Amino acid sequence: MTLHIDHCTYGYRRWKQPVLRDFSYALPDGLTVLLGPNGAGKSTLLKLAASVTKPQRGRVTLDGTPAGTSAYRRSVAWMPQDITPMPTLTAREYVAYIGWLKGMSRAEAWQQSRRALNRVNLTDQAGTRTGSLSGGQLRRVGVAGALVHGARVLLLDEPTAGMDPYQRRVFRDILRGLTDDVRVLLSTHDVADLAEEADHVTVMYGGSVLHHGDTDSFLTHTPPGTLEGRAAEAAYTALLTSRGVAA
Repeated sequence: MTLHIDHCTYGYRRWKQPVLRDFSYALPDGLTVLLGPNGAGKSTLLKLAASVTKPQRGRVTLDGTPAGTSAYRRSVAWMPQDITPMPTLTAREYVAYIGWLKGMSRAEAWQQSRRALNRVNLTDQAGTRTGSLSGGQLRRVGVAGALVHGARVLLLDEPTAGMDPYQRRVFRDILRGLTDDVRVLLSTHDVADLAEEADHVTVMYGGSVLHHGDTDSFLTHTPPGTLEGRAAEAAYTALLTSRGVAA
């Protein structure tokens, strides 16, 4: 099972230079962290993969199933950065409602909502109204909503923005527990967020991929003498500056 972006070109204005031009990418197994400065093309990549936007040229597929089809959308879930609570709905009702919007029957959505909440360690908050959840808990409800219909690929755009260190740690552990049967692509500006715990790291700049490989290969860019705990940040900076890019 592989999500492929094949020779895609996409721009937000036809009279401007495309954000991505003849861009190809294949999402590997496990957890992949997507790094890059503002304007690198990360959000555009996620939107193409999520079938939120269509490429002007090229194609996006999952195991040969084209983006935009109902089969593709059932298998690929996208969680944006901001999760809006519905104050009148409990966490379980919220997740079940998302499942129903995805085409599940009410009974199936209700049944699978408990399993989805269990996967993000929120079973004990199933009856809590979403307006009363913390920011970190609400993001985890968002992940549960993304997984309730059995998605095999999870796309996350800056999911840990605004979380405190404890919430980020919990969220990291949650994601690590999903990757046995779900491929995760996580975009972040916090280089140290997951780069040293991810299976793979992709670094983008200017609509191109500067690095794509396992975490060990990413960390080989770390300069000698780097302080402990700063390896991912130093590798990212060195990778950009080696290409003449200001980090």
